Amino acid sequence: MRKTMLTTAISTALLGSLAFGVQASTEPQGMYSADDIMDAEVFFAGGSGEEIGEVEDILFDEEMRISALVIESGAILGLGGREIVINTDQFTLETHTESDGDTEHRIMLEASQEEVESFPTYDRDWWEQTKNSARDAWQTTKEGAQSAWQSTREAVNDNE
Repeated sequence: MRKTMLTTAISTALLGSLAFGVQASTEPQGMYSADDIMDAEVFFAGGSGEEIGEVEDILFDEEMRISALVIESGAILGLGGREIVINTDQFTLETHTESDGDTEHRIMLEASQEEVESFPTYDRDWWEQTKNSARDAWQTTKEGAQSAWQSTREAVNDNE
């Protein structure tokens, strides 16, 4: 039951957020499965088209929007087989329908080799720091949103 709910939530988030611009050799398929994107190969978008690794995890924010992908890189390009975090503005998703009717998904990374080498490593320290930053940002936004709501409410009441 939990797996079904998680799969549904992930599929919904992929459909709803598609923050990664879907580019396809055919028309967009309309709905994407996290299961299909997991283990998708990741390539440099420009230049060599060399493979970097594969999708290891999909990270979501509180609103179930995709926030980042975790890429397990091989020992290619001197990366030494680590897990790196890439934000949604750094990649696109390509889908291709193969001759047998299967759909293949590929992640195309808009970054240079040097940029990839500087991407953060996905580890406990990164996770804790990111979680704390998101919580702090929410607290700041929440306070600002509450103040804006109260200001608007007061302005409306003053005009009556």
